[in-house]
Amino acid sequence: MIPNVSGCTYALPMSSENAVEAHGLVKNFKETKALRGVDFAVPRGTVLGVLGPNGAGKTTAVRILATLLRPDAGHAMVAGFDVAKHPSEVRKRVGLTGQYASIDEELTGRENLIMIGSLLNMTGTNAKARAKELLEWFDLTEAADRMAKTYSGGMRRRLDLAASLTGHPEIVFLDEPTTGLDPAKREDMWDVVRDIVARGTSVLLTTQYLEEADALADDIVVINHGEVIAHDTAENLKRVVGSQTLRVRPSDPADAAAVSVILSEVSAGAAVDQPRKGELAVPVVGDKALTSVVKKLATQKISVTELSLMLPSLDEVFFNLTGERQKPELTPEEELSA
Repeated sequence: MIPNVSGCTYALPMSSENAVEAHGLVKNFKETKALRGVDFAVPRGTVLGVLGPNGAGKTTAVRILATLLRPDAGHAMVAGFDVAKHPSEVRKRVGLTGQYASIDEELTGRENLIMIGSLLNMTGTNAKARAKELLEWFDLTEAADRMAKTYSGGMRRRLDLAASLTGHPEIVFLDEPTTGLDPAKREDMWDVVRDIVARGTSVLLTTQYLEEADALADDIVVINHGEVIAHDTAENLKRVVGSQTLRVRPSDPADAAAVSVILSEVSAGAAVDQPRKGELAVPVVGDKALTSVVKKLATQKISVTELSLMLPSLDEVFFNLTGERQKPELTPEEELSA
């Protein structure tokens, strides 16, 4: 059973429309209860974002779905096959990119991809052709014949994702795919994810970057202490926190006091905050407050450099649901011992 944002629960039906289904997954590591009856589904051709604090069980769930671990209870279907009963069929249909690049650093980029193709029983000709295609797709052609150990962090992550796509998988599990990348390289990876989904691949994405889930996921599951505590779209989850926020940055800092009065008027006296230097913000209900502020600013001839009406951030949702801010993930060993 999964709670939605209204507090109700519902059971996940078995459906041919779903690429992945998890039902009541339980997994324990000695005294650590990693999963306590997890349910979720990934509809075909979509991205499911999985969020949770360190040690919440996200990576454990991915490992079960990728047939690297067996659940202690419950069951999961991937591409229509039970992961415990038909693991070899599941492996033929999935790709996995873990938190850490799994490429062989002593091989070139091209050799890594050809090796993966060979392991997937491709002919030599087909493996080479697929490697060439992927190298071009991931903008690695110029570095194709360099050893992977000479690659930058971003290039290694792209090569790792390319390797997971060698066999034309129906479903890709991305476990922290942009860990350690700078913002520009992270956005490059986001474009790759959008591309593979546009080509019909289904994606389960775990991430420590909340803006990443906001940018990519069609639906989001939040896991805490091994249990699913919310499952909905990013927009609906944001409404859990409540009101929208109206933000204004006056062009002239001397107008801040007047802007503060205007914001207080349109928000029925709510406290005006200053989240960043030169910016004023206030919680409001509904969209009419924005129109009212624009009129009042125009009447008083106050110019602004920024004016926006926003739902709460996904970070605020995460904090509201779990009681903690998102932090960098632990290593797998640290997660198991947490």
